Amino acid sequence: MDSLKAKNIIITGASSGIGEALAIQAAKIGANIVLASRNISKLDELKKSLNTYNTTILTVSCDVTRASDCQNLIDTAIRELGKIDVLINNAGISMRASFDDVNLDVLEEVMNVNFWGSVYCSKAAIPHLLKTKGSLVVVSSVTGFKGLPGRSGYAASKFAVNGFFESIRMEYSSRGLHTLISCPGFTASNIRFNALNSDGESQAEAPGDESKMDTAESVALDILQAIRDRKDFMLKNKQGRIIFWMNKFFPKFIEKKIHQVIAAEHNSPIKK
Repeated sequence: MDSLKAKNIIITGASSGIGEALAIQAAKIGANIVLASRNISKLDELKKSLNTYNTTILTVSCDVTRASDCQNLIDTAIRELGKIDVLINNAGISMRASFDDVNLDVLEEVMNVNFWGSVYCSKAAIPHLLKTKGSLVVVSSVTGFKGLPGRSGYAASKFAVNGFFESIRMEYSSRGLHTLISCPGFTASNIRFNALNSDGESQAEAPGDESKMDTAESVALDILQAIRDRKDFMLKNKQGRIIFWMNKFFPKFIEKKIHQVIAAEHNSPIKK
């Protein structure tokens, strides 16, 4: 990870989950980090816990659904650090509800955070990343290439994210910009507890067995290694790789199995 030492890295959604784990691992490496989230108090607590590392840490209040907040995030990083080398678009929310029951405002909110949030931040950051031949990263999901019942809005946002960043990669391929689409599998993190229900409230429970999922720490290390190696795509979760390849050759079979698994979840919104 020496190549990331002293690099300037922006992480959105850094107050918990994968974003927090990315911040911790980046600080250990010796990178300078800009932590962004709506929850500035949690960011400040995280910054305080990382003060033992010999690195610069900034915290910025940022609602990624607001283009002006995203522009301010990038402007602050440039003003304080002089340049940016990596933007990790990690901020995201999930949802869990049947399409029959879900309020359409929930789907709009998920799209605004997951898709538009990454678009706004990337639009502001790309001119600066081109100067450093830096890395533009998005934390997508296995659900970005295979939808899940009960997660229609989440899947739609991640499909949109994957298509957008694939297009960006090709558009800037001759100009030195590295674009990474990282697709973690099911991860034990707050996003599962905070997934929105049909009315837009937090479900406050994890429907699956967290002990069998990847940890936020392991996912963060995978992402940083993929940035170091300037990879285009990251999919290291075993279950995710199985879904990816089975979907290419046996799509009906994998859809049936996925439906069975989701329908068997605790308080599943999907009928068996």
